Parts: sequence; structure tokens; C-alpha cells
Amino acid sequence: MPERIGEAEFKTEVIDSDLPVLADFYSDSCIPCKRISPVLSQLESEYSGKIKIVKINTNFEKSLVQKYSVQAAPTLILFSKGEEISRIRGAVKKDEIVQLISSVL
Repeated sequence: MPERIGEAEFKTEVIDSDLPVLADFYSDSCIPCKRISPVLSQLESEYSGKIKIVKINTNFEKSLVQKYSVQAAPTLILFSKGEEISRIRGAVKKDEIVQLISSVL
């Protein structure tokens, strides 16, 4: 299961990561977020050692939500070398997430 991080861990886990990072901006009350959560867990296993997946709760991490202009949950933001590469919003299918991940591998 992807690790939940907050602002305190964001620099270390995302910005300074040697691996590309897929950050899932989610909300506990969001049905589409709950639907993609098992998919992200599966992808974390499938891409172990190639990409890191983290979860950021939009209800508690307002500064990160504002900094990255997250306007809806779920929003998946792909980071590589500390920079945002791409993002997708909404309840997307596994294939779309795989395409996103493949763009940096």
C-alpha cells in the first residue's frame, strides 16, 4: 500500500527521490479515490524499485494542495527529479495510470 505522507516528508519522499514519484492527492470521503486506491497498491508492487507511489490527503495537506493547484480529488501528479512531469484527474483506469508511469521509465 502506498505510504501516506505530509508536508514534512514531501521534500524527502518526492522532491529528493532518486525514483520517479506518483503522488495521489486524495480525500477519505472521495468515492473515485477509493476506487483507484487498490489499483495504486497493485501498481506499486508491479513497479517496485522503478517508481515510488505516495498518498497525500487533501483534507490535511492544504499547503501542498495549494502549491500544486490541486482542484479535484483524485489528482495523480507524476514527479521526476523533483519536477512535475504530468498529471491526471478523476477516476481513471489502470491503463491510463500505466501510460503515465511509462512516460518516465
